[in-house]
Amino acid sequence: MASATKQAIKDTFVKLLDERPLHRITVKDIVETCGVNRNSFYYHFEDLPSLLEEIIAEQVQEMTARHPTLDSLEECFDAVVGFVLERKRAVLHIYNSLSREVFERGLMEVCRYVAATYVDAAPARQAMDEADRAILIRYHKCECFGHIIDWLNSGMTDDVSAYFHQVYKLKHGWEAAVHGGSSFVE
Repeated sequence: MASATKQAIKDTFVKLLDERPLHRITVKDIVETCGVNRNSFYYHFEDLPSLLEEIIAEQVQEMTARHPTLDSLEECFDAVVGFVLERKRAVLHIYNSLSREVFERGLMEVCRYVAATYVDAAPARQAMDEADRAILIRYHKCECFGHIIDWLNSGMTDDVSAYFHQVYKLKHGWEAAVHGGSSFVE
């Protein structure tokens, strides 16, 4: 029963977060909407930030479980974009709140996971030492995180996945041209 109550509180919070900004959600709103008392809320959660942090941590775990392997940077980026788009309004409400850092920590963990999964799946990984692996993971993690944050700052209005795919198409064409290829974009 306790776990059903805890899940009802989480579900209600996410539903409310889809409807309104985080600063306009109270414990009272949650308990009235899901039909539990305040003591039940405080039995499971210390406060709203702890509730938010637990939900984000669960979402990160679910996302990583759905993507045990990632074969390209584009696939990595699409996984992160999908993670954000699943609850677009809720994400924007969290991102534009005082609890932004909780979301950013979760997003950074997702970006780290997809970067590590990509680097570890690469055939060249066997010949790579740990220091080089760590450098590549950090680079790709920050690249992914930066693009997502830039997209969030713009209100998530453009098709960031299409943008990222175009970036990598241009990057591959640029690298081919620099290294003796005949065309800039193939």
